[in-house]
Amino acid sequence: MKTALTLLLWCAASALGQSSAGAFTPTGAMTTARSWHTATLLNNGQVLIVGGVTNYSFSATASAELYDPTRGTFSPTGNMTAPRATHTATLLPDGRVLIAGGSSSLGENVPFLTTAEIYDPSTGTFIATSDMLHGHDCGQAHMLNNGKVLLSGGSPFPSNNQVPIPDAQLYDPTTRSFAAAGTYAAVHPFSIGCGGRAETLLSDGRVLIVWEDDVAEIYDPETGSFTQTGKPLGPPYNFGFATATLLMDGNVLVAGGAEGDGVNQGISKLTELFDVLTGSFAPAGSMPGPHDGASATLLPNGAVLIAGGDFGALTPQGHADVYDPVSDMFRAGPEMVTRRTLHTATLLNDGRVLIAGGFTTPSYPSGATSLAELYTPDVLTPAPVLLSVTGDGQGQGAILHAGTARLVTASDPGVPGEALEIYGTGLQDGSVIPPQVAIGGRLAEILYFGNAPGFTALNQVNVRVPSGVTPGPAVSVRLTYLARPSNEVAIGVR
Repeated sequence: MKTALTLLLWCAASALGQSSAGAFTPTGAMTTARSWHTATLLNNGQVLIVGGVTNYSFSATASAELYDPTRGTFSPTGNMTAPRATHTATLLPDGRVLIAGGSSSLGENVPFLTTAEIYDPSTGTFIATSDMLHGHDCGQAHMLNNGKVLLSGGSPFPSNNQVPIPDAQLYDPTTRSFAAAGTYAAVHPFSIGCGGRAETLLSDGRVLIVWEDDVAEIYDPETGSFTQTGKPLGPPYNFGFATATLLMDGNVLVAGGAEGDGVNQGISKLTELFDVLTGSFAPAGSMPGPHDGASATLLPNGAVLIAGGDFGALTPQGHADVYDPVSDMFRAGPEMVTRRTLHTATLLNDGRVLIAGGFTTPSYPSGATSLAELYTPDVLTPAPVLLSVTGDGQGQGAILHAGTARLVTASDPGVPGEALEIYGTGLQDGSVIPPQVAIGGRLAEILYFGNAPGFTALNQVNVRVPSGVTPGPAVSVRLTYLARPSNEVAIGVR
């Protein structure tokens, strides 16, 4: 029964994925022109667009909106508790979104925000959470495998000519509080710009940070410490915005960036690969065009879409390039509908990529756009699917007590610490990137993921039931893979 349901759902999902695209096409415009905003894919498949700068004065906005991929439209959804730009936004295991830090303006001598808030999709409202230990602006945030959020990197000073930010921070959703994550391994000679923009969560749960002074380090959640790793090849990325993308094989593609004084920039076509096993960097294929302030999106087929950014003198571009990790080569991609830089790119549940906002002219504050567009790969790959007993992807999940044929039900519930087998589809064959599984809104430890033994179209994920889950007859289970959520099924937990 389990196998038949799997094959049925897999065939149905595959039938949704055929497209002859490979191009950018317009979609609905945002309700507000913005750049330096965030875009977060929610569990319901919509995209939450939050904050950013919108006008000539570099002032931030508190406005937020939702993009509905099924209709191709944007609509308002409440306001944040404070205007903010260059903040972070992180989807939490329970489906809410943590919005942290940033600044109320991109002008000089503007203190960084220490406040944080939570967006609740069920109510469409923002609610303040505890303050950070110190202001955090223009950095990155990563959901760790232990369920905490690491906030790292960022601008060097709370305001001009003040003390550099010494450490990273951790947000714990269970206690709703921030704590120190440890001091960086190296003292970074910041000048201007945003430090550590090239960051990514590695497949083993650690975090790689590539700084703008040709220094890289790794944060290990197990030890709570930062350790310096191999030296990047450069350029130094001064004032630049290189990207770092985790590939399916576990290595990291670092692409683009800039060096210069912020006006007379040299924009890079160069890329390099970080080898997670050796901790070293090596040259990778050169991009057809230079990119700085571009977006980088890992596609479900393993390719990387590099879109837009500057190509010199703060001039936005519309060019896109696609990286093939098998050949280690780039091919020139299609032109975007709108030239843009410092925009957002979000992989949607149907396999398309939403490109939204950004600056469109060299006069950055006047050039924020409301325009959005979609990139459609040649073949669409839908989000992962968890199997259910009824075959409709709802209700009782096809989840077993590990090593048995017993379903985890209200009458035969799982218990914290127990290993379970979860069945579904949508994981990339051969990829070392693990999924994340939330049970009752808490991340579960991943014990195994891949094809179910003896099957090529059926995925199996073994997890340990996390502690702290509120017991009940129908506790939610959801899998997230490549930042795309599956459907929600249920199990019993005692």
